[in-house]
Amino acid sequence: MHGNPKYSPSSLYFDYVNHEAPKGGTLKTAVVGSFDKLNPFSLKGTAAQGLSYYYDRLMARVWDEPFTLYPLIAERADVAGDRSSIAFTLNPAARFHDGTPITADDVLFSFETLRDHGRPNMRRVYKLVDRAEKQGDRQVFFHLGPGYDRETVMILALMPVLSKKWWENRNFEETTLTPPLSSGPYRIKEVDSPRRIVYERVKDYWAADLLPGRGHNNFDLIIYDYYRDDAIALEALKKGDVNFRHEGDMAKWQNGYEGLDETRTLRREIPHYRPERVQGFILNLRRPPLDDRRVRKALSLAFDAQWIGKNLFFGVAKRIDSFYPNSALNGGRNPSEGVRKLLQENNKGLPASAFEDDPGGLHDNRPLRQRLKEADRLLQDAGWIIKDGVRIKAQTGQNLSLEVILKTPQDEKIAVNYARTLKKLGISLTIRLLDTANFESRRGQYDYDILMLYWQNTLSPGSEQSVYWSCEAAKAPQGLNYAGVCNTALDRLAKDIADAKTYEDLTVYAQALDRILLAEYIIIPLFYTGLDYFAMDSSIHFPDNIPMYGAVTETLWMEPKNPAQESMGGRIK
Repeated sequence: MHGNPKYSPSSLYFDYVNHEAPKGGTLKTAVVGSFDKLNPFSLKGTAAQGLSYYYDRLMARVWDEPFTLYPLIAERADVAGDRSSIAFTLNPAARFHDGTPITADDVLFSFETLRDHGRPNMRRVYKLVDRAEKQGDRQVFFHLGPGYDRETVMILALMPVLSKKWWENRNFEETTLTPPLSSGPYRIKEVDSPRRIVYERVKDYWAADLLPGRGHNNFDLIIYDYYRDDAIALEALKKGDVNFRHEGDMAKWQNGYEGLDETRTLRREIPHYRPERVQGFILNLRRPPLDDRRVRKALSLAFDAQWIGKNLFFGVAKRIDSFYPNSALNGGRNPSEGVRKLLQENNKGLPASAFEDDPGGLHDNRPLRQRLKEADRLLQDAGWIIKDGVRIKAQTGQNLSLEVILKTPQDEKIAVNYARTLKKLGISLTIRLLDTANFESRRGQYDYDILMLYWQNTLSPGSEQSVYWSCEAAKAPQGLNYAGVCNTALDRLAKDIADAKTYEDLTVYAQALDRILLAEYIIIPLFYTGLDYFAMDSSIHFPDNIPMYGAVTETLWMEPKNPAQESMGGRIK
């Protein structure tokens, strides 16, 4: 995406793999929920886990660079200087699992199918192509129309390639549990919907010796067992029914592993350098009084981060202080001259705090009592006064009552503490714990005051920034601009990020955008650790080098257990 690739045509393997890793063994992990289809690219239904092992793409992403792609199905990509077109030349060795070659017809069929019937992000990008044509059996040319940016050719290069012969007489939008013909390093061996799916390594996989293949895909079998809830899934690990778990709940990691046989199952905390999820209480600016920045700032001041960090996040986590936390894109402190200049050029309508050292006040370590006093002043300035211990609108007598919607019981403890603090300001916060269907319905209709959710960024933010922050996205139904923030400077910077010609420019644009978002007080953020948590059988190994995006499960391998290692047990950092 920016600069020069790290690896050259003569490179044999990525730095973060063990290119001598042995093949064999079984990786078995637990999934919560169910599945009813084997096509992850259509809208209807719930796709099985692990299908990324089953479908190859034109090019492969690497995880020790922000955004660089290397040849896979396409052995070559020719890109116009202004990135208005891209031509892919296919590898003559590329094969589907039945041994038939992958052709330009398959690529064109995949493009047209995903453009018309694929996931919304695919449709949006693929519809920027105004001309797609076959140039021989092994070459496909795409020309881009109005609205494309520098990232568009990258997204096209990540296109999965479907078999035209298998799909052309089938309904792509219908759910199917019949394994489609595909080309990835694993084939589907067993489907027992909704309980289990088993993948088997393709021993003569056509791309095994390409740069993205060496040191990857080492297990003979990969099994996903489905469970009703996560408590049962964790018990399956303790009993030895599964041998690998990526833990996403910090509380469970701290106190949910009692009874684990630590001579058999190791726990690892692995640092990473990708942006963490920006998770917290997201405020809906479409609704009064949350359309008033003073009210939003008051709500932020009332969050007792010190107590919650210590008691609910075990004192091991850091407060999220950026929309790109845990990365160099964080613009929250000490802005560079380039960032200051960019903010000055886009200063129309910006809050003054965008230019301050701590634009979102997330490093405010004053005692809660002092912060609540400032919150009270802000609320009174906004016309919300206290009467008989209740916060009301001075002009109308309306109570300041808000509702937060949640979808996981773990979030409820945080919300209860927050509601208790807001009550000291005379504000009523109603907590609604919803099932997934109701939560998603209300989220899609923006039917909430506050919701507990997150945004996810990468080290190479691009066109998704407009999907998150633009005025157009604020109005679009089922969108990802959950807060409904609308600011011309954000619109401009989001587009600049997608069009950045160097990573240095992208960093400046992202840091400036970050400061504006922080100053708008659209979220009351929670915490992060910068660690990935894994519990796994002691025979399973990661390579020594962990890339910037974190541990890559495709590079795991299994070896016979070492008795000396088994005797160590415990947690490895």
